[in-house]
Amino acid sequence: RAGRRHAGVARQKEIDASIAAKAEVELIQSYLGTWKGGSELNGQFRGKPAGKVSCSMSLSPGNGDKVNFAGNCALAGTTMTVKGTIVYNEAGKRYEAAMTSNVSFSGIAIGKRQGGGILFSFKEKNQEVDGMGGLDVNASILLNPEKIAVKFDVAFDNGEKLSASVPFTK
Repeated sequence: RAGRRHAGVARQKEIDASIAAKAEVELIQSYLGTWKGGSELNGQFRGKPAGKVSCSMSLSPGNGDKVNFAGNCALAGTTMTVKGTIVYNEAGKRYEAAMTSNVSFSGIAIGKRQGGGILFSFKEKNQEVDGMGGLDVNASILLNPEKIAVKFDVAFDNGEKLSASVPFTK
């Protein structure tokens, strides 16, 4: 009987983990749709005041439990694009967003639950960009049911800096 009880407890843990993973996937999928946002951009770029930043992001169903995303931001006379995939990694018990961009940075942002949403953080150091020298990027994306908030700080080797906090809505 003890063997059956142990097997039953183990099976219940598997069921509980499966239900938890399903809830995490459903949370990711709740962000599907087109999001837009904009704000003031602080700092300067190529010797000029930064001005405004205007962004859009689309999240769409991917393969299996994945969610694909594609976004762009017009800022400081240029357009930055990103694309990638968000997934809940059940083994690691964490969210992962793999991304690439048109400005020399790519990588994986690790996400964790924060309140009713997910907070992703991304750091990239010393990437060469368009003859500007290296740059350091610190960014966070907070996904909440009714809004998304993107914050970023970029520091260039030439001393210029850009920063913004951009709220998105559907």
